Amino acid sequence: MTERRIIRRGKGFATFVAVAAAAAGISVPGVAGATPPTAPTVPAPTPVAGCGSPTVTRGAAIERTTRSDGVERHYRIRIPASYDARLPVPLILAFHGRNEKSTRFEKVTRLSSLPAVVVYPDGLRGRSGEPSWQSAPYASPTADDVGFTAAILRDVRSTVCVDRARTYAVGRSNGGGFVALLACRMPHEFAAFAAVSGAFYPESAQGCSSSAGVSFVEFHGTADPVIHYNGGQKFAETYPSIPQWLSGWTHRANCLDLPVESQINSYVTKVEWGFCLPAGTEVTHYRIAGGGHRWPGSRVGGSSGPSDTIDATAVIWQFFARHPMR
Repeated sequence: MTERRIIRRGKGFATFVAVAAAAAGISVPGVAGATPPTAPTVPAPTPVAGCGSPTVTRGAAIERTTRSDGVERHYRIRIPASYDARLPVPLILAFHGRNEKSTRFEKVTRLSSLPAVVVYPDGLRGRSGEPSWQSAPYASPTADDVGFTAAILRDVRSTVCVDRARTYAVGRSNGGGFVALLACRMPHEFAAFAAVSGAFYPESAQGCSSSAGVSFVEFHGTADPVIHYNGGQKFAETYPSIPQWLSGWTHRANCLDLPVESQINSYVTKVEWGFCLPAGTEVTHYRIAGGGHRWPGSRVGGSSGPSDTIDATAVIWQFFARHPMR
């Protein structure tokens, strides 16, 4: 087993980071002694063909269908109340979990409360008859959800004023596994990715060996009874532990193998790899001690102890805001 040093913030932290980053040739803004940083450039909004269209109403829920690989697919677009057809806004594609309706996923996550256009696609019925996504052993053998995602992006960008440089993907459970697949197969279409209680079966890593490093944030409870934190077997397949899965992403992003731990509260620990290449790439994990298989902070159905001591939606939005496409 490879030994990994975990750095905790405290006395001498800035000096340590400066020395380690300088040795790796990585600039760290605001840390004395580090290589002088180049000021980060936040790109201006990148408008798309849909900007200026008068057909979209503020606060609307728009039901859409498209054909992907000969199959009719459905998704719903939520337009924010602050929408202005002249100003490109962020776009978030939100993928529900296995056997979960997109309408419930919207309610649980409250993603539609964000100042962004949010798209909720519907998965196809899989081998056991339940809606699911490509990237899992139970997914429909006819599903081309990567192609479906590409079709959604084309359609939304042609009809709604969204920002190509601030396009993101987020998913829960099986949806989180599919987001990992998108990060491998479509890394240049999205600025950053997020997963909650991700089901990272081997299929979710298809195409990863040649993929670019991306910014990714992941939340997982150590007591998750569905997708175990320490890995396991399900549907006749072995899935990795969360630390193993994170190691693959930090390796692809050329991150300095010195994760920094911060205690958010008595249950939640933030583990971040911030010294990655290309500059600005970040991999972050929120480990929830005793947390289960749910969206942290949703409180749908009542509070659920450790999992609801952090608001995943708010944290993901902050993470996305820090990571436009560069």
